Amino acid sequence: MTFSSLGLSKDLLDAVKVAGYEAPTSVQQQVIPLILRGQDVIAQAKTGTGKTASFALPVLQLVQASVSGPKKVIKALVLAPTRELAMQVEHAFKAYGRQLTRPLRTITLIGGLNIDLQIRNLHHGADIAVATPGRLLDLIKRRSVDLSMLNILIVDEADKMFDLGFAEELAAVLNALPPNRQNLLFSATMPEKVVVLAQKFMKAPVQVKEEEGAPTAELIYQRVIDVNRTNRGPLLRHLIQTEQWAQVLIFVASVRDADVLVVKLLKADIQANAFHGGLTQAQREHVLKEFKTGRLRVLVATDIAARGIDIKKLPCVINYDLPRSPNDYIHRIGRTARAGEKGVAVSFVGHEDQAHFRLIEKRCRVRLSRESIKGFELTGQPPPGTKGPAPVKGRRMSKKDKARALALKEGR
Repeated sequence: MTFSSLGLSKDLLDAVKVAGYEAPTSVQQQVIPLILRGQDVIAQAKTGTGKTASFALPVLQLVQASVSGPKKVIKALVLAPTRELAMQVEHAFKAYGRQLTRPLRTITLIGGLNIDLQIRNLHHGADIAVATPGRLLDLIKRRSVDLSMLNILIVDEADKMFDLGFAEELAAVLNALPPNRQNLLFSATMPEKVVVLAQKFMKAPVQVKEEEGAPTAELIYQRVIDVNRTNRGPLLRHLIQTEQWAQVLIFVASVRDADVLVVKLLKADIQANAFHGGLTQAQREHVLKEFKTGRLRVLVATDIAARGIDIKKLPCVINYDLPRSPNDYIHRIGRTARAGEKGVAVSFVGHEDQAHFRLIEKRCRVRLSRESIKGFELTGQPPPGTKGPAPVKGRRMSKKDKARALALKEGR
């Protein structure tokens, strides 16, 4: 199948050619015609399979067809869970829209940047807005953004957007939008509960799943190394110094863990920097640019980088700390092996991580062999199971505690 057979306009076919795309991916073949027909879509496809283009291209065509009069009014809105993903999506819209004979204006509305400047930009008008929920709600409360003419809503990384941290904000945004609109949901993982919630505001959505089977990419070589937690730092330095990885993205559990690990790597003469929510937006953009351009070899990140960061030809991802959920594991390792490239994903697993990693394997429908690196072997015995404290009346379990309990229950 070719892009021309999907119903795209000549302007967008030119944009596809400039981008170097030879043929549409599976998800693009299925989704683009559905969007052009005006249908609601729930699409699940693996990372690196062209999800952004699958909605950006047809949305550009639909918005261009609906443009009338000199005033630019927001016709399409993309919601993203992180600033970096929002900026990446905006970049895609601008890149694909450069060939349009009637240019469209795309604007990014995210936290960490001057809100007054964003308000001034909105006053100049925009056809497409890409936003994080928090900043968009701020602008709605200030009555600085007009969404009354919105035709299309796209929710990117939908599983995260329907999670506890974003659910209330997403609901508030949905209540502020006109009811008659086209709704598009995209993610690499799409739990059933997300589908159930989404169908409450969607109109007969068509569900598209790229393919059956394990939701992790086949081009990723997944390695699991058994190692004591106290030996992870030395093992990490050993791998970086002995493997032929041009660049490495390392995931840790917290901002503090990222900063501490960077200091240790720098002391070992390994060029590294941290990427997390504790940085200003300008700092985050600078660090990410350094990594994308290859001037930085090692990036130590929290899960903020697992959602939508597109780094071309990234050879290796390391789970220094395991993610809390199997879905986050998929998004993390999906930073490598993008767009047909090969990659390696390494996970460090200690005694206390075994049950949780078995849960990850079960949910991802994979069984991975364990390996041991000479000089860094896993030693000692697993800690005995201990009964947790009695629950406090009126207090709910935290999300982290629930994940741990589920890991112990299902991972045995």
